[in-house]
Amino acid sequence: MEFGSPQFWIALMQIIGINIVLSGDNAVVIALAARSLPPRQQKQAILWGSGAAVVMRIALTIVAVELLRLPYLKLIGAVLLLWIAVKLLIPEREGEGTGESVGSLASAVKTILIADLVMSLDNVIAVAAAAKGSLTLLIIGLAISIPLVIFGSTMLLKLMERWPVIITIGAALLGWVAGEMAITDPLITQWVEATAPYLHWVVPAAGVVLVVVLGKALAAQVLARAPALVELGERVPAPAAAKAPALARPGWFNRILLPVDASDNAARAVEYVIAHLRSHPAPETVDVHVLNVQRPVSGDVSTFVAKESLTDYHREKSLLALERPRKILDVAGAKYGVHMLVGRPWEAISDYAVAHQCDHIVMGTRGLGSYTGGALGSVALGVAARSQVPVVLVK
Repeated sequence: MEFGSPQFWIALMQIIGINIVLSGDNAVVIALAARSLPPRQQKQAILWGSGAAVVMRIALTIVAVELLRLPYLKLIGAVLLLWIAVKLLIPEREGEGTGESVGSLASAVKTILIADLVMSLDNVIAVAAAAKGSLTLLIIGLAISIPLVIFGSTMLLKLMERWPVIITIGAALLGWVAGEMAITDPLITQWVEATAPYLHWVVPAAGVVLVVVLGKALAAQVLARAPALVELGERVPAPAAAKAPALARPGWFNRILLPVDASDNAARAVEYVIAHLRSHPAPETVDVHVLNVQRPVSGDVSTFVAKESLTDYHREKSLLALERPRKILDVAGAKYGVHMLVGRPWEAISDYAVAHQCDHIVMGTRGLGSYTGGALGSVALGVAARSQVPVVLVK
């Protein structure tokens, strides 16, 4: 592969894309491992731990590139890469947080290093496959993408939260790379070139279709099961609503579930509820439940992080998402209760409404995304399809 050729640039973009999509969990581990340290030590832990992990990842990837020159290994690697791609589309259940608490700079660096070693297998295989045996391409791709992942991890996570389709695109990319890897195995490459060169396009395309179809099917099975919910605690207890007088007609909302995040559309849903309260003949009888749901981290992350750290992490994110909606409600003088959960948002919201006997769910039609939790975009449609309680969608 010549430097600067179209094939070179395509492979380079694949390496960068793979690193971005597959490094989300690593970014979460880095943040959680360092969060309990003083600010100065947090920066040191991130730099030292990430630096050591980068050196280790580069060495492992170079070894993988050399191994993939052997017969059969590319076929085996392609199957493994297909499974990695499918897993990317399957939502994780909430882990228990089995890791140890981080109490020092050394323990934080150790946690980051070990976690990156264990969690980077998929990244190493995918990048080695995309490099197509070129160490030059591999080094350039890693040199560009690794600093982006380390220093831009927060931005990358927000982008994936805002546009969850990035995850699907990344999984499809891995399916394509897996197909390319399989078709170039030394065992069959000469036969393909001589008799069926069209397979260079057909097999990668089949990998994309297989990943997306199988991933979506398995994800649907997982989502059909009862959600694992973790109660983060009520920040504000729900006020005791007065008994509704006869003039409060059945058409009024009297027990409202208001799922929110920090988005503009969620704010408009809050304003909708406030307008309802102002026009209600007996607003003191209305029971408003403000709910934020955080998406569980993957099981890989929870293996290396203590349960207390995970709970604090989710609570901080939830409180941050609740700041804007609470401020709007407080300015309006509305009474409400605040609830924070960890689980799959569309299931958590619809199940909560039934469990607390809410008569309506009011939510924005678009939120910050559906990848990590308090997100009300595609989640709103999921709630509307699943809920046994009437849903009002506010644009």
